[in-house]
Amino acid sequence: MRDTTRFSILGPVQIHTPDAEITVAAPRERVLLALLLLREGQLVPVQQVISALWDTNPPLTARAQVHSCVSRLRQVLRRAGLPEDLVVTEPAGYRIKVGPEDLDAALFATLVERGRAGAAEGDLAGGRDDLREALALWRGRPLTDVDSDVVRAAAAHLDEQWTAAMALCLDLELQLDLAEEILAEVADLVERFPHHEQFRGHLMTALARTGRRADALAVFRRGRALLAEELGIEPGAELADLHRRILNGDAALLLPQAPRTIGRRAARCLPRDVADFSGRSELVQRLIGGLRSQRPEVIAIDGMAGTGKTSLAVRVAHAASERYPDGQLYLDLRGHSDRSPLDPGEALGALLRQLGVPAERVPPGLDDRAVLWRTELADRQVLVLLDNALDTAQVLPMLPGTAHTGVVITSRRRLAGLDGAQTVSLDVLPLEDAVELLRRTVGERAYADPACTEEVAELCGRLPLAVRLAGARLQHRPGWSVSDLALRLRTADRRLPELAVDGRTVAAAFTLSYQQLPVPLQRLFAVLGLHPSGDFEPAAAAALGGLAVPEAEALLEDLVDVHLVEAPAAGRYRLHDLLRDYAAQLAQDDTPAQRRLLDHYLYSVVSATKFMELSDAKSLLRLDDPPATALDFAAPPAARRWLERELPNVLSVSRMAAETGHHRHTCMLTRAVSPFLFGFGFGEHQLDLYERAIAAAEALPDAELEAESRNYLAAVYFRMGRLTDALATLQTVIRIAEREDLPRLVGTALTNLAMLHSRLGQYPEAIASAEAAARVRLPEMPPSLEFKLESTVALVHTQAGNYVQALAANRRALAVARRIGGIRPFSISLGELGLVHLHLGHLSVATALLQRALVLKRDSVNQYGAAETLSKLGTAYRLRGRLADAETCQRAARHQMERVADVSGQCLAANDLALTLRALGRSQEADWLNKEAFAKASRIGDRYEQARALFGLDRSDEAVALFTSLGAQDLTALSR
Repeated sequence: MRDTTRFSILGPVQIHTPDAEITVAAPRERVLLALLLLREGQLVPVQQVISALWDTNPPLTARAQVHSCVSRLRQVLRRAGLPEDLVVTEPAGYRIKVGPEDLDAALFATLVERGRAGAAEGDLAGGRDDLREALALWRGRPLTDVDSDVVRAAAAHLDEQWTAAMALCLDLELQLDLAEEILAEVADLVERFPHHEQFRGHLMTALARTGRRADALAVFRRGRALLAEELGIEPGAELADLHRRILNGDAALLLPQAPRTIGRRAARCLPRDVADFSGRSELVQRLIGGLRSQRPEVIAIDGMAGTGKTSLAVRVAHAASERYPDGQLYLDLRGHSDRSPLDPGEALGALLRQLGVPAERVPPGLDDRAVLWRTELADRQVLVLLDNALDTAQVLPMLPGTAHTGVVITSRRRLAGLDGAQTVSLDVLPLEDAVELLRRTVGERAYADPACTEEVAELCGRLPLAVRLAGARLQHRPGWSVSDLALRLRTADRRLPELAVDGRTVAAAFTLSYQQLPVPLQRLFAVLGLHPSGDFEPAAAAALGGLAVPEAEALLEDLVDVHLVEAPAAGRYRLHDLLRDYAAQLAQDDTPAQRRLLDHYLYSVVSATKFMELSDAKSLLRLDDPPATALDFAAPPAARRWLERELPNVLSVSRMAAETGHHRHTCMLTRAVSPFLFGFGFGEHQLDLYERAIAAAEALPDAELEAESRNYLAAVYFRMGRLTDALATLQTVIRIAEREDLPRLVGTALTNLAMLHSRLGQYPEAIASAEAAARVRLPEMPPSLEFKLESTVALVHTQAGNYVQALAANRRALAVARRIGGIRPFSISLGELGLVHLHLGHLSVATALLQRALVLKRDSVNQYGAAETLSKLGTAYRLRGRLADAETCQRAARHQMERVADVSGQCLAANDLALTLRALGRSQEADWLNKEAFAKASRIGDRYEQARALFGLDRSDEAVALFTSLGAQDLTALSR
């Protein structure tokens, strides 16, 4: 069996080939290989590798040097004729693909266990042979050629295993009457291990049995003197009793002992209960009740890696154990393990042995074993915990045939095929339970800083395994505070490496789930990590994976079944934060996948906002045909619902585009989503969207995209009431557009400048800017710009009280709107016409126009425009004596203006509502609204609404003076 191993660590580190034994010459590669082999295929975190290579003083370039060291080790393996991919790189560290047959230490452990089991069954000779075969694998002290304190500490258990195996082997050989044969070997062991009392006892027994009683007593005396001199202690009770028996000439000592057999008792095989188990109290009690009932349930607990399925199952099993006096069995089915899953027949054999069925009575076939299993359980009350099941097929043969056996199963996969089972899908912990678990693990430091304790629990995704590991890190670092750990966890790409303690990592748990997946699922899961946090639809997953949408949806459902993806609602999917971090590291910045995702959202947004555009955004952005996953919307309601649902993703993807250097996508996504943002409300917290777009345009460089982005930034400032910033930004846009000969953008910026001057009450400047925009020479005037120009001229004349000019301009705008088509321009023109007729006192016409405009603006997702129209419709109702309707409209308009964060619009709505409240006799509330409007209008420089507020506050002289200074012709507008 020794010849089959590939690697040896029971002595110097060696690689075995059919022709030679190869020693790894380079010290660092030797340390790395030793560390990986000691873990026997488990993940070794990067930090542990660094500690092994440099002990306490790693260089700043340690991580890069580790990467180089791994590459050199792979070259060594290749030269030895072994595959390079034996050493696997994972997000949190490295592991080596090595099975029990590949490593002498693993083979040693297998042989020792087999020898121990044989001896327990009474086969002393067979047990001794297995132990001798195991001991023969040793070529000296383990890892003698490895210079690393970390590796030596990790290898200490190997020396202990050898000592225990040797002691057991000598026990068996003395029972087999082989005292003469082992005498010289035991004497040498006593010389090498003078403080080891078991070896000294073996030597004394062997000497006594070979007629050398005096020598046996002398061995005891030398040992007692040595212990007294060097350690100041007396020999242990067992060695002292052996000395007494030899001294008294106990005849029984001279005879080989009869083989010892082990009595069968009710099996108690459950793992130790977790002392600091926290949370899920209601679920625990429900499951305990199910196991304690007259007809115990089959309970199947599923969930993602690290949710605490096994801890929960063990807690419940212990609590219900008194209901099962004939035994509590436990078996790890290795469904998600670094070892192969247990075959159902092999698992049944292990369970039957736990019940006390002798090996010779266990039949070879699966069906026969299942029959014997059910027969043995027929008259017993037994609890069976089947941990880490692969799937339904694995556990079905192990289900009992009687109703008095309790069964608890855990799995990372939903076991939908277990008819009649109570299924529990375990989620992450509630925040309070996660915090309590951290407190129980960490103690006083967690209580001292409750805010950071909560943050750490959230940064761990409230995943029990992650919380435990975070707590363990703090336990091992008494100099850290909870805030120190929170700081280390805040950076997303550092969370998984930080959640690792003594070889146990969250990443390793995820890896076991990932490795079980078929390749198509692995590929999709990895690229899903590139999607920003939050839920997403199948089309986005299809874009990432380069798949058709139905295929992606089917794969997503498979990932949901194994708890690598969550399905919070029908047709919506998401990844747990830590799983997303893990998947992203697997994807390794897959640029084609990122680009496909950006294209998906860009083209889908363009389709959704086409009902809100005045021009063809696809043509403006110079887009090609859309990708297959892009959505195409046929009607505004569906487009609006999608935009409202997907806006967080659109904004996050835009940020991702900027962070990954996809500059053109950053600009285009920002431009594409802008109509929705301005129609729906755009606050200060979203300014970074346009600032990123400007930076991306400068990086390209692309002057047109830069000017376009700055133009939208000016509109944000305008909406927020930062009119001075808006003015400066528009002037920058005009300079860029004129310098780069971009007449469309010159005309657009001048038109926006006209609107800004109008808001500031600077009507001459507003008209001058509008006239300058009209003079801009374009090869062909875009209808959208022509419409905007006429609408702006109409707005300026309306505010100035020039209603004849306003009507003419509005009618020209309406004609252009009809040419453009679509709801948005038509609704704007109807609303402006309704406002002019309102000022002219044509109340019936104004009401009809405003009502129709309101419906159309709502349909086109123009929330600001709808709020403005709603407020003026309230004014029409007030003037017609419908005061209750007026208040209803204007309160709704005021609330909507707050939502869209338009400061000037808030002033307009407040002043309009104040007029209605005065008509209702509620002057105190009206005064409060006028004061609010005056303060806001003064802050932003909106003199038109300042004048209206002053008039409401009965400061008529000031109001008229201010209104007249604006050049306004119609003083009645102050009360309209």
